[in-house]
Amino acid sequence: MVAAAVPALGQAPKSSVSLIRDAEIEQLLRDYAAPIFKAAGINARGTRIILINDRAFNAFVADGKSIFVNIGVLMDAATPNEVIGVLAHESGHLAGGHLARLRQEMQNAQILSIAGLLVGVGGVVAGARSGGASMGNPGVGAMGAITGPQELVRRSLLAYQRSEEQAADRAAVRFLAVAGQSAKGMLTVFRRFAENSAFLSKAIDPYTVSHPMPTERIAQLETLAKQSPNFDKPDPPALQARHDLMRAKLMGFVEREGGVARRYGMADQSMAARYARAIADYRSGRMAQALAAIDRLIGEQPRNAYFFELKGQALLEAGRAREAVPVLRQAVSLAPQAGLIRQMLGHALQQTGDKALLDEAIRELSNAATREPDSAEAHQHLSNAYAAKGNVAMAELSAAQYAFTTGNWTVAHTQASRALAKLPQGSPAALRARDIVEYVPPDKQR
Repeated sequence: MVAAAVPALGQAPKSSVSLIRDAEIEQLLRDYAAPIFKAAGINARGTRIILINDRAFNAFVADGKSIFVNIGVLMDAATPNEVIGVLAHESGHLAGGHLARLRQEMQNAQILSIAGLLVGVGGVVAGARSGGASMGNPGVGAMGAITGPQELVRRSLLAYQRSEEQAADRAAVRFLAVAGQSAKGMLTVFRRFAENSAFLSKAIDPYTVSHPMPTERIAQLETLAKQSPNFDKPDPPALQARHDLMRAKLMGFVEREGGVARRYGMADQSMAARYARAIADYRSGRMAQALAAIDRLIGEQPRNAYFFELKGQALLEAGRAREAVPVLRQAVSLAPQAGLIRQMLGHALQQTGDKALLDEAIRELSNAATREPDSAEAHQHLSNAYAAKGNVAMAELSAAQYAFTTGNWTVAHTQASRALAKLPQGSPAALRARDIVEYVPPDKQR
């Protein structure tokens, strides 16, 4: 598992959000989403599910092709169906083109706001000419004239957002029905929102919020959800087991040791509990205890790539790269499509310091960088491997790609220019370098 501060979309590194990358969790979420995306007509290959390192229960869509999910959703959701319900709702936004339409509504709102402001100013001028300014409190009248239209525009935009939320709810129930999934998990999620929501305050004006009121939303959703013949359909036991392991992994990595102990006491001998405790042991430096626990997990599930990945990560981070290599090779053989595991293997090969392993390291890291083009670490490790090999041009190109991925445009341009001067003209590597050299950052575009 990797957690990193990553620039927000379209922004420089100043405004960053902590994202989490993990092969096991991302694969599980893809499996959850696959039938929903198919039912919604969404291109699964072109849609990303991105994990945010935030304990709040929240998910949202961005840029029309990404669903952002807080880890709080995964840690609080007791069943796969609850997460699937969240993904179905967000898919409703994607399939409905709500982001594009919201942008249009915002443009319309901006126009209306400007018009309202001008009308308000005109009203102030007219009032002054008619002697209204001498009626004791001209400031109140003037401010009311200016802010009144803007408040109406704001409420209009919020009403639009509420309608889109309701449309996404309806679409989600439809997608779940087509996919043969229950909508019970989605209903559970919204009930949880209702119990914990600030909307419980009677002082809240329902016309000044962007989402429907929970009681109203649940009533509508419950009627739709219970019409489905799949409403009481349980999650498959194997999927529930993977879900439990995923939650345990998150707990082990993001919670303090005391939190893991409270959630998974020693009396709990389930696989999920032992997984969480093994992670807590390795993070606390009890390596022998952690490795023994992981080996027992591997013994029970010898085809589980992610147990091998965890062992390899523990060894690598303990400075035992040579021992990590065969373990990570096994993980890659069990999950060959997992770019993040290949990235870890390539890093381990490079970290051994064995020049005989550099070609394999470069192959694995290049494979990982192709599968995970947004992974800064893959490019960073690849640059180090090329440098150790003595290939300066490719080391500089990889350093440029690392800088580009992290939003450091100046360093990316410098490194790519250096690489371009050394690379064979017209080669794929030279074309990549030229793309970086010619890139214009968002803040420089006109």
